[in-house]
Amino acid sequence: MKAESAPFTSMERLRGAAQRLGPGVAVSLLAAIAAQFLAQHYATPAMLLALLIGMALGFLGEEDRTAPGIDFAARTLLRMGVAFLGVRISAQLMAGLGLELIALVVFAVIATICFGLLIGPLLGHRWRFSLLTAGSVAICGASAAMAIAAILPKDEKSEENLIFTVMGVTVLSTLAMILYPILMGLKGFGAFEAGIFIGASIHDVAQVVGAGYSVSQEAGDMATLVKLFRVAMLAPVVLVASLLIRRFAVAAAGEGRPPLLPGFVLGFLALATLSSTGLMPAATIETLSSASRWLLLTAIAAVGMKSNLRKILSVGGAAVALIVLETLFIAGVVYGGMRILL
Repeated sequence: MKAESAPFTSMERLRGAAQRLGPGVAVSLLAAIAAQFLAQHYATPAMLLALLIGMALGFLGEEDRTAPGIDFAARTLLRMGVAFLGVRISAQLMAGLGLELIALVVFAVIATICFGLLIGPLLGHRWRFSLLTAGSVAICGASAAMAIAAILPKDEKSEENLIFTVMGVTVLSTLAMILYPILMGLKGFGAFEAGIFIGASIHDVAQVVGAGYSVSQEAGDMATLVKLFRVAMLAPVVLVASLLIRRFAVAAAGEGRPPLLPGFVLGFLALATLSSTGLMPAATIETLSSASRWLLLTAIAAVGMKSNLRKILSVGGAAVALIVLETLFIAGVVYGGMRILL
């Protein structure tokens, strides 16, 4: 009888979880769908729109019926979305860049993170916020911000800092998408050089694609390739950061230390490895890549619903200065490196 009742028990638990989490996940997904619709019709970053729509629905984050699902979307779906990013990465992709360009991108990423950690305290910010902003600027914008936030010890400002960072890197990426192609023309950069600079310095993937292809097909292809290599650095950066946090940082009360190897990093690495083997069908790669985008959109909408706008606005001008300086820093490092190497 016990063996026969086990499936029913599992089904009951599943049904209970669906009833508890379903409403919150559903409203988060609806916000993501609305953001994607508006992004397609008004040429505005979907990630930013999802965040703003979520913030407008912030009252749902306090409702007993929707709060558990919103929290699930903001945490678990976020990690799944980051893990699925791994399908975009392959060894063939990295090999196509060449050692000198790979070295430049790796140096720019590491230098930007170190710069943020050094200058953050001078502007009155703790290492958590400095790592969050620097990592998002250095790697892949909003996606990196959410991945790094998942391993940081939590404090009373964690969600507000994440939302500010996502908004900041998205706005700066959009400005860069408009300005950088113009600057490349003024500097006399060819399509190859323009693509490298755009891919190595703009934060979010969508804005890299938009800026690159606004220059030319060749520039767009190169910018996308360089950007995807920066995305590939997400896993090692998060892994190293997690190990350092476990070793040196004191976690917030009740949170404990982050896991030795976060599950979503393992997922990212596993999918990147499968993608590199060439055994994964193109349709599967496309499906998982699309799923990653929708999971991250849903997660950031949920994060917005959990936010407090007054607390976000209290982050202050020093936070704006930090993320702007980090953006200018990576652009300067890439430009200087290109002058030396190319």
